[in-house]
Amino acid sequence: MRALFPGSFDPVTQGHEDILRRAALLFDEVVVCVMFNASKTGRFPVAERLERLRAAATDLGNVTVDSHTGGLLVDYCDRTGIDVVVRGVRGVADLEYEVPMARMNRELAGVETFFIAADPALSHISSTLVTTVSQQGRVPGC
Repeated sequence: MRALFPGSFDPVTQGHEDILRRAALLFDEVVVCVMFNASKTGRFPVAERLERLRAAATDLGNVTVDSHTGGLLVDYCDRTGIDVVVRGVRGVADLEYEVPMARMNRELAGVETFFIAADPALSHISSTLVTTVSQQGRVPGC
């Protein structure tokens, strides 16, 4: 079974890498895809995010890296024949954000969502927090 692991990945964090590695153990193929989110202003160019994801997946033979800048996630799924989306969740707030989208994706295109709970050692990490800290001149090990 093929699965899609979508996100803005701006920047790619150890939490993203952990979810990707765990998904790669569960699915025959995982496509990790940098998605364009009109409500977010990207800090890193898409090409840089793609390269970081490729580097994170060099030893994962069943992972491919892609990007999607136009249309909905379900449009990408329809075009590529993917029926499962993987999402990492750190806690209740993430679930409250993710569940309505999962329901909509299922209603629109029959796409199911597979939630993977974040590793507790990494659950404090978010791209937003990493960006905020790095903008203040600190380099987090995330």
